[in-house]
Amino acid sequence: MGNEIRFQQILGIRFIVAEARETIDLILSNGGLVVGPAAPALTALATDRLYRDALLSADFAIPDSALMVLLWNLLQRDRINKLSGLKYLRLLIQHPSFREPGSTFWVMPSPKSADRNIAWLNTKGLHVTRENAYLAPFYGKTMQDPELLRTLEERRPRNVVLCLGGGTQEPLGHYLQQNLSYKPAIHCIGAAIAFLSGDQVRIPIAVDACGLGWLWRSLARPLRYCPRYWEARLLVPLMMRYRDRLPALVA
Repeated sequence: MGNEIRFQQILGIRFIVAEARETIDLILSNGGLVVGPAAPALTALATDRLYRDALLSADFAIPDSALMVLLWNLLQRDRINKLSGLKYLRLLIQHPSFREPGSTFWVMPSPKSADRNIAWLNTKGLHVTRENAYLAPFYGKTMQDPELLRTLEERRPRNVVLCLGGGTQEPLGHYLQQNLSYKPAIHCIGAAIAFLSGDQVRIPIAVDACGLGWLWRSLARPLRYCPRYWEARLLVPLMMRYRDRLPALVA
């Protein structure tokens, strides 16, 4: 029997604290919006209302940020364990109900990424085609996608997987959560699939387990990722000040 599932409030967001397989079982049984905010994105809680509202409305938040987990465990007694988006996805695609025909629908960031990710998913026996994948358009400040909404209503997959960047996929997931007439599991996995398919640098399991995926990406593409992860330093004062409380929204 697994450990007890509990929830921990961090920066006003309710994170699930459980073993990975128990987390996935619970999500697939209940459906809902699943987010795994990274450290750089979490710093936007005080400035980005769309992103903030999406995280607050999430049915499940997984503790994907190594920096957030480290800071929480240094500041508080109620320790939590990191569950990376990469580990989450690796286990998710092995789940029997997730592998059933027609149970998944994938939202991809570009044609090139879609081709590479779909090819990789098929090597894992998921039988994904362009028929159950969707190329995301450019989303402006108002997050709406009636075409995607219509497609999902017609197909009604039990799992909608958003493979988009952090800060975009969460508001899109929130939009779907609020407007779909049924309740699928909406998985905001971001670049996790790209680390497995080779669309981005492949992150070894040992590196991910040590919480060093951010360093691996930075070494592979320093000009792109070093500035992004440098911004994550702003999470330190935010965590020290607010801990479990939601940061004040700066107009």
